[in-house]
Amino acid sequence: MSATVSATALRSHRAGELTRAHVGRQVRLGGWVHRRRDLGGLVFIDLRDRAGLVQLSFNPDWTPPAVMARAAGVGAETVVLASGVVALRPEASRDTSLGSREVEVHVTDLEVVGPAQTPPIPVARKEKEELPAEELRLKHRVLDLRRPELQRNLLLRHRLLQRTRQTLTDLEFLEIETPILTKPTPEGARDYLVPSRVHPGEFYALPQSPQIYKQLLMVAGYDRYFQIARCFRDEDLRADRQPEFTQIDLEASFVGPEDIQEIVERVLVDLWGEAGVEVARPFPRLTHREAMERYGIDKPDLRYGLEIRDLTPLLGGDAAPFLGEARAAGGRLRGIVVPGGATLTRKELDTLTSAARDARAGGLIWARRTAAGWEGQGVKAVGQRLLDALAGAEGDLLLAVAGPDTVTSPALHAVRTALTRRPGTAPATPHAFAWIVDFPLFEHDAESGLHVPAHHPFTAPHPADRDLLVGEPWRVRALHYDAVYNGNELGSGSIRITDPAVQHRIFELLGIPEAEIRRRFGFLLDGLAAGAPPHGGFALGFDRITMLLAGASSLRDVIAFPKTTAARALFEGAPTPVSADDLRGLHLQPLDD
Repeated sequence: MSATVSATALRSHRAGELTRAHVGRQVRLGGWVHRRRDLGGLVFIDLRDRAGLVQLSFNPDWTPPAVMARAAGVGAETVVLASGVVALRPEASRDTSLGSREVEVHVTDLEVVGPAQTPPIPVARKEKEELPAEELRLKHRVLDLRRPELQRNLLLRHRLLQRTRQTLTDLEFLEIETPILTKPTPEGARDYLVPSRVHPGEFYALPQSPQIYKQLLMVAGYDRYFQIARCFRDEDLRADRQPEFTQIDLEASFVGPEDIQEIVERVLVDLWGEAGVEVARPFPRLTHREAMERYGIDKPDLRYGLEIRDLTPLLGGDAAPFLGEARAAGGRLRGIVVPGGATLTRKELDTLTSAARDARAGGLIWARRTAAGWEGQGVKAVGQRLLDALAGAEGDLLLAVAGPDTVTSPALHAVRTALTRRPGTAPATPHAFAWIVDFPLFEHDAESGLHVPAHHPFTAPHPADRDLLVGEPWRVRALHYDAVYNGNELGSGSIRITDPAVQHRIFELLGIPEAEIRRRFGFLLDGLAAGAPPHGGFALGFDRITMLLAGASSLRDVIAFPKTTAARALFEGAPTPVSADDLRGLHLQPLDD
């Protein structure tokens, strides 16, 4: 950034902007004391601001005595203004990889403008020094946000936001804001409810997504919409979830699935490009059935091979009885052949077995191919006929699980994941995108006995399966598609239902009473009845994308003021009790009344 942009009444440049091109110039800087070093009458301060660090040099040859004394007394994180002349650092201490580390400022004046107490957590850390506990850092988030790593993450987040806006604007999308105070709708999680003061006993809901509004914008004729949308979900948290989050939300009219996928690919390619990564498109496509069959999960990590195979047809009469029983009960024997895996130690095999059992498998069958043939506890289990049919090369390892797909898929996915995380395991490619398509429209909820949407109830059924809505709805495929990257779901989308009769039928299949349909979704059905174009859309998890591109391990490292896994904001102290008077003003009765 040029000095003309960052120059203000109090500074001429940012600290991290200075390079050897500024040598000899008089400058005025403002920033935070990152480190101070006192060396026998000389004082050096690393001054930090958003742009980086520069060394301030205090020397009696050019610094007045009062300024020398002031420099010797400033503490870490104090905010100062410094004036002086830019000079090259001594050759032995220059860092030519970073312009501001080639130079220093010979300070002639120093003013303390923001005295700081001794910080409860360090901002300046030595290389490889461990961070304080996360809860402590979140409690002192203002200090934590000063760390260069977090500042880089949030600067990247800003750049990704701007690139998103530019790409979608170039594609003729309109950025339109939708309401934050809305009405409750089913989107797979609990709503955050907001009581209305002016309408006693009535509540708004914070949006889980702008789903219905963006569909209504298509009905209204806006053709292409996008929004950097804030969304809210009152659900149990994990490392990759927050109760409030940001998504890149878009919708377009007169489109099919391939149109939306092409648009999303352009956005993702541009975002990865903004982070310095070149990505090719189009992305490969897998059906949901293929993904589950080959990888055991609907968001497979395609950087690695290690595909799951159905071994059931290879079983012979010499297999253990329990495999025949599993097969008779409708299960299968499925497994992974690991090239070179015969070198795994017994301890490593035990770790893989634990991964399978944690995923509800009864155990893990294994056998390895040596120069003498197959050996291991799995030889007797699967039988020689299967091993002969499997063939395989010397050094191969067979890992297998028996049972229904609901057991073998998650167990083998867990085993495959553990294999890819072994030290020294290199991916075939560092960046593997894919589309997963043809999801089921419904899932069966064992607890309630009802059909529930696999994603949300506004997804259009596959045209070839529409007749199955009467009689066999669980067989209906959806015009739904997910974008996945390196085993992470980046976002989901679908073609929407535009026929109000079909939408009404979906609500009925979900067990929603007629009165409830009208009360909760009447405005959507009325909108569709006004004449709805074919339309579809997508939502990308922006926080997750930023986390992946920043190389961060948690969403909390790319959000300025995140919540903990207990949904608490430690710095602000939220949520917090409110007074009985405030509750009564909202027509709510305090618990102790």
